[in-house]
Amino acid sequence: MQMDAILSIKPIYAKQILAGTKKVEFRKRSFKEKVRRVYIYASVPVKQIVGYFTFTEIDEDTPANLWEKYKDVGGIAKEDFFSYYANNERGCAFVIKTVTSFKQGKNPNEFIDDFVPPQSYVYLDFNSTKE
Repeated sequence: MQMDAILSIKPIYAKQILAGTKKVEFRKRSFKEKVRRVYIYASVPVKQIVGYFTFTEIDEDTPANLWEKYKDVGGIAKEDFFSYYANNERGCAFVIKTVTSFKQGKNPNEFIDDFVPPQSYVYLDFNSTKE
């Protein structure tokens, strides 16, 4: 079954994704399910879903290799990148294909009843996404 997902992303990085300057989203681990698109939940203080992206691949590798491949399009300082991956031997990069920005942020409860911001991500059932 194909799913969508909501990722919690700091507002600074969410803005870069929507602007098209951040072309990968770094994560410590990948999805376990097949995901067709990723909704961007801009975390505190925004606390809204601001758009979504699709991706061409999820590149899983060591943090050092991910940095070398994507440092110019990752939208993150080297120190912050390696701090994020501290004590992790592997990581992944969602290579962004298309981005759709909402004119106005959406309340996450439009997508999931009783929404609780995920530490990393939460799945949306493909057939139940409220758009």
